[in-house]
Amino acid sequence: MKNLLCFFLILVVMISCKQTSHQTLKQEALPTEKIIAELATVQGVDSLLAAKGVNQTARLWQKSDGTAEEFAAFCKENFIADSAMKRQMFLKISQYLEAITGNFNEMTLQLQINTNEPTGPLLPVDEAFAAYNPGSHQSDDLYANKLAFIITLNFPEYSLAEKEMLGTDRLAWAYARLGDRFTARVPAEAQQLVSKANSDADVYVSNYNIYAGHLLDQSGNRIFPEDMVLLSHWNLRDEIKADYAGGAEGLKKQQTIYEVMKRIISQEIPVEVINSPDYEWNPFTNKVFSKGAEAAGNPENTVRYEKFLANFKAMLEVDKYTGNTYIDRNFLEDMEVTVDDTENMLRTLLSSPEMKALAKKVSERLGRPLQAFDIWYDGFKPRSSINEEMLSNMTRKLYPNADAMQKRLPAILEKLGFAKDRAAYIADKIEVDPARGSGHAWGAAMKGQKSHLRTRIPEGGMDYKGYNIAIHEFGHNVEQTISLYNVDYYTLSGVPNTAFTEALAFVFQKRDLFILGVNDNNPDARKLDVMDKAWNMYEMGGVSLLDISVWKWIYAHPDATAEDLKNEVIRLAKEIWNEYYAPVFGQKDETILAIYSHSISYPLYLSAYSFGQIIEFQLEEYLNGKNFAQEVDRIFRLGKLTPNQWILQATGKPLSVEPLLEALRNLE
Repeated sequence: MKNLLCFFLILVVMISCKQTSHQTLKQEALPTEKIIAELATVQGVDSLLAAKGVNQTARLWQKSDGTAEEFAAFCKENFIADSAMKRQMFLKISQYLEAITGNFNEMTLQLQINTNEPTGPLLPVDEAFAAYNPGSHQSDDLYANKLAFIITLNFPEYSLAEKEMLGTDRLAWAYARLGDRFTARVPAEAQQLVSKANSDADVYVSNYNIYAGHLLDQSGNRIFPEDMVLLSHWNLRDEIKADYAGGAEGLKKQQTIYEVMKRIISQEIPVEVINSPDYEWNPFTNKVFSKGAEAAGNPENTVRYEKFLANFKAMLEVDKYTGNTYIDRNFLEDMEVTVDDTENMLRTLLSSPEMKALAKKVSERLGRPLQAFDIWYDGFKPRSSINEEMLSNMTRKLYPNADAMQKRLPAILEKLGFAKDRAAYIADKIEVDPARGSGHAWGAAMKGQKSHLRTRIPEGGMDYKGYNIAIHEFGHNVEQTISLYNVDYYTLSGVPNTAFTEALAFVFQKRDLFILGVNDNNPDARKLDVMDKAWNMYEMGGVSLLDISVWKWIYAHPDATAEDLKNEVIRLAKEIWNEYYAPVFGQKDETILAIYSHSISYPLYLSAYSFGQIIEFQLEEYLNGKNFAQEVDRIFRLGKLTPNQWILQATGKPLSVEPLLEALRNLE
């Protein structure tokens, strides 16, 4: 699941600080040219940088901040020309921002603890506090006391093209990232609206459990263990993956779960069976039973899409103050890639002859025509031939509770090649918690804090699915720790965008069996690994395209109802399926691409998974034959460069799907 470096904290920073400015509440024209000319006469000043700082500050200055004369005086008094003094000021600002950001992160962590951890039944007060954003006034306050203007004046925003020219100058990169912090003024009310909408969606998704033990197959029989509970969509998907080892009975389970998914997407699912063990449900007929007798079932209708719309409406409020759309903010400013480049990369992958050839191999390995849920075919992995219950018995014994996993973190890192003292250093900064949902990683935001690894741990111990997710989240935590504690400047802490932390999470997740001591001696292991990664990208490429397409549509139809949105999501899901999947699956009009819960609670996040998998492949290619632990330690100290600069400095090659396609071609 996504790296939750406090999703709300990210929103505060992203919304408050990373947008292109919008002209609001402006006064008379400010004397920028005169100020720039005067500053240019100061000894040692960079006139181009001074002009950039003055213009950005003027763009953000409002009538309430002072008169034109006061603006001019402010610029002359606060502009720093001396490089040594500027560096000293930068280090102090970094220290202050770390304290502010870190403490807001800790407050948000505590406010959401009951919605994120299984502490008992949720009360309305829990959801209300979880939706509260304690940092929503941070931006307003920093503009009001002029601290934001001191930063914009001396550390202005750099364009993406300018950042790409910074090379390996770490201090210049650190200055540039500070310049990203204040480029728009979004009122606290708009920020709070975003936090509430996202929190409501997250609570909805975190409690969307399907009691699989009460599902009926086409013949009206129960086919899953009585106590099996599957969170949508994560556990539903993972159960489909696990059932490839189950023969004909496994296929029957997969078909049943897919019917559940389709009912969720269409919202025909009866509300009575969501997060409840009180009814039996046949998803094929959509009939509900209570104590053997058919009972009334009320469809969910549009709740899923109402949550999406609430997030969209909140983003529209932010748009008013940024002069651009959430799509632009997500891609151009947060991910630092264009949406067109993203779509082109994904379409190149999905339409490639290599992927079509791989689909045929999947069908051959299954010995049957592909069905829609085979986008999650898991047969290339070593564990696909291993009985999952055997793996679950191992993980339940090793990880009966969160404390047991906490104690084993250093051993996991040592197994991956980290020296004993380094493993202890990293593990000491990570705390394991049980999760109410499927699990996530919540990063620290200041030195001295711990990141949190959350995974679902049933009463009988962590099953293999939970363990697999936990190792993925642990990868996030390791990145979060290295890129905070071991990066040279605080403003460079983190990674270019969420795709890069997903990449390391995938790298860790791939090694889950190795960590357990289950080794793969298959001579075709390399070949299988390439096909497995490619198939995963094939699935995520379509899901990501759908996510982008839905957001483009909703911006073109801002007055759409939840029913309109539902119908369009289904139409677009079918359209993308028919273009890229139907030619090889032999089935048209499938809606499976619309099942991902991220599209409801984590707006436009799914592209990060696609990029993460592309980056993961390039990382794995680079790491092959090298010291894994040393390289991970080196690479994730690079911090928050631009995506292309990061991958170049990490691996020596630009970001592209071509290495994967070439690897597929070389398998023949």
